[in-house]
Amino acid sequence: MARELSRRHLLSAGSAASLSLLMSGCGFGIGSSRTSTGATIWDISTGSEQELLNEVARRFNARYGGPSVTVQYFQNDPYKNRLRTSMISGTPPEVFHNWGGGQLKAFVDAGEAAPIPPSVGTDRYFPSVMNAVTFDGRVYSVPKSGTAPKVFFYNTDLFAEHGLRPPATWSDLLEAVEVLSDAGLTPISLAGQNLWTNMMYLEYLVNRLADREPLQAVLAGEPGAWSHPAFERAVAMIQELVAAGAFPDGFAAINADTNQDTQLVYSGRAAMLLQGAWNYQRFVTDAPDFAADRLGWFPFPRVEGAGGSPDAVAGNLTNFYGLTSASQNREHAVAFLDEAIMNDYMVDRLIGLGLAPPVTGIEDRLARSDRSDWLLFIYRLVEGAPYFDLSWDQALPPEAAQELLTNMGRVFARSITPEQFAQRMNQTLEP
Repeated sequence: MARELSRRHLLSAGSAASLSLLMSGCGFGIGSSRTSTGATIWDISTGSEQELLNEVARRFNARYGGPSVTVQYFQNDPYKNRLRTSMISGTPPEVFHNWGGGQLKAFVDAGEAAPIPPSVGTDRYFPSVMNAVTFDGRVYSVPKSGTAPKVFFYNTDLFAEHGLRPPATWSDLLEAVEVLSDAGLTPISLAGQNLWTNMMYLEYLVNRLADREPLQAVLAGEPGAWSHPAFERAVAMIQELVAAGAFPDGFAAINADTNQDTQLVYSGRAAMLLQGAWNYQRFVTDAPDFAADRLGWFPFPRVEGAGGSPDAVAGNLTNFYGLTSASQNREHAVAFLDEAIMNDYMVDRLIGLGLAPPVTGIEDRLARSDRSDWLLFIYRLVEGAPYFDLSWDQALPPEAAQELLTNMGRVFARSITPEQFAQRMNQTLEP
């Protein structure tokens, strides 16, 4: 099976090179952003999801007797640059892959993204997911994949062997770290080389401590917003976890892109892993027997006595398709979003890939899957969340996001204090 799911696919990179799939009469491939026969779609999907999108487009095109839509695939970083250039030049595709949040809003503010027409039903999607693509009461994209919150995975054999249960509170987590460390095991796997893996702890702890207020102040550009007590306390808690020996020796050299963090869990060398839901497929692909019998999961623990939300989630809401304002084939593009994206066929195929589409009313279909325990856990986690924070390195402007990642590396290395972290991040808010 192809390794189809990763954060690179869902969020921050793509395949090793720009992808092309040339299918005679079906309109797939790398080419110009305009077609004379229909709408062009730009995407970065790989593996099984790319195969699914190709089939979705083929089925849609067959209804029109020709290539009504053309799907073009790119590696993530070239895609971002090319999309930005095409928007500026007025020659973008009709439909473009995006992640919502700040990046999409930049296109909206520039008048380059068009609202989704009311004829495309959007009220069937989770509100917590759609918040990231709704600006001034208008929806600017629709989901095209499964939802991917960040959750803890764990090795059930190691937990049973040491008399542990999934931690429900931060204190429970610290106690589990102590038990596992005393037994000579790595309590929590961490691919610190990637830096965004470190950021996940900050996202959740701030939410648990103080709800959305601290991040919203940062996103609003309020001077000194990073000095909110929740940020400094969260950094202190993270450094307490590092000092307790929670993570592998040399974690700063461990790489998530090559699944090194996942391997530590299924090989029995580490007990837990905080990662995105996309990592489930990595377990299934690389260690199917372990995934079937010894893989467990639980939400990020709550913090006792804190005033934040114990049920909020963070991660990758989903992948979205948006419309460009400069579209020359709007009719085809709107029809594709309305008739082909997240129809019954596509929803069932996504479920078959182990993904939970953020579509209301599909619990019975998820329950029939041979991965129902996992899918229903993710589905209910997101459905019941009071809010779903987009990964902060996507929610923030690019320069601030990079500074956040750099400083999270320093936090985990314990080379800066919580106060220094706040000071450094506050500099990103200065004019």
